[in-house]
Amino acid sequence: MSPRIVVVGDVMLDRDVVGTSTRLSPDAPVPVVDVDEVLVSPGGAGLTALLCAAGDGAGSRTVVTLVAPVADDAAGRELVDALPGVTVHRLGHDGPTRTKTRIRSSGQAMLRVDEGGPGAPVDVDAEALAALLADADVVLVSDYGGGVTRDTVVREALAAHAAHATVVWDPHPRGGTPVPGCTLITPNAAEAQAATAGLTSPTDGETTGAAARARALRAGWRAHGVAVTVGADGAHLATRAGVTHVPAAPVESTDPCGAGDRFAATAALVLAAGGTLDAAVEAAVESAGQWVAAGGALSFRAGLRARASTADRPADPSLPAEVRDLIDRVRASGGTVVATGGCFDVLHAGHIACLDAARNLGDALVVLLNSDDSVRRLKGPTRPVVAAPDRARVLAALRSVDAVVVFEEDDPRTALAALRPDVWVKGGDYLPEHLPEADVVTAGGGRVTVLPYLSGRSTSAILARAGQESRP
Repeated sequence: MSPRIVVVGDVMLDRDVVGTSTRLSPDAPVPVVDVDEVLVSPGGAGLTALLCAAGDGAGSRTVVTLVAPVADDAAGRELVDALPGVTVHRLGHDGPTRTKTRIRSSGQAMLRVDEGGPGAPVDVDAEALAALLADADVVLVSDYGGGVTRDTVVREALAAHAAHATVVWDPHPRGGTPVPGCTLITPNAAEAQAATAGLTSPTDGETTGAAARARALRAGWRAHGVAVTVGADGAHLATRAGVTHVPAAPVESTDPCGAGDRFAATAALVLAAGGTLDAAVEAAVESAGQWVAAGGALSFRAGLRARASTADRPADPSLPAEVRDLIDRVRASGGTVVATGGCFDVLHAGHIACLDAARNLGDALVVLLNSDDSVRRLKGPTRPVVAAPDRARVLAALRSVDAVVVFEEDDPRTALAALRPDVWVKGGDYLPEHLPEADVVTAGGGRVTVLPYLSGRSTSAILARAGQESRP
């Protein structure tokens, strides 16, 4: 049975005006942005609901209901239409739809314009809300300061539910205090600092530093667990057993927007599947890092648009039948096709980490595998040490891999032109725009993502060590 998650929170419409800026305006000392595209998608709890609906990245689907105030205006209707796969339970909304517009140039946010709101809920039906919460495996509160978590009726329903069921609460400085009994609360470092200063109940010691604040907030909020996220350093999880630091893998990015939503959504998905708090936070830290490395919310919105443009496009007939069927199924359901490629000669931990990370970026992962002749041209006459049929069979057996396509050329451009993935993933220290296949991917409506390698792992190093150990 599919996990059921109810997301309760504040929604908004996010707009990204994306372009380039190479000159100043003649009438004021401000940059001029030449607009290339405008990306529109649900923000706040709407983004969180979409992330939950995408599932755990390993093929499972989640039944998601979003409970939020939604204005009865054009922007509100646009917001609901942009939530495929999510059931929306609309609460009354105070004022016009909240909208955040970001002006971006060369990947950098230059300005944000907020309008609409305040967005507080109006005329909440207590019985209907309680019934929705009762049907959930996990309730995820996505607070964006619009007023949902300060509403008396909503708070009473959440408090009653948290007393006996699983509630994950992603707080906001302008929102209401988490209700007692929450399973997991996920403030970032700044939110934790502010919340600790405002505690009125006794704490059990020092409250300076993320670990100490996590401990103090768990006691003050009467929660089962509090995970204080600390960006590139991961998270500090406080439970009754103590405080655990969950480190994060290093990633390069200038835009962490949406990482908190990805963190909370992943934790909720793990808990809905029966996972422990420790497992939920470990998975959430990894997922949030992958989200940032992949380009964050802007990249996610670009992917939404690409999926919408390819949803009704049949797979290329030159692909194997099973791959065509997979792509057609995924796109018919509004999902994301991810691809990665390589020789995968001797499978090792670095490969597994990259494949897992790639699979978490979408709903199906296709591996483009170099043929034996292709590997020999790239690596030399002694490679591969494992023939293509065996390499393909091992890859296809992995939980993260949905299909394998063997190609004969030295690079995957021809295979990519046929596959047209929504996301093409490479591991390493490349710049996406410097990859020779980048133009093919973008021409097919996809985007390129580079994920960091797991350091110290490589096929060449493994083979070198094996050769040394075999010598007399």
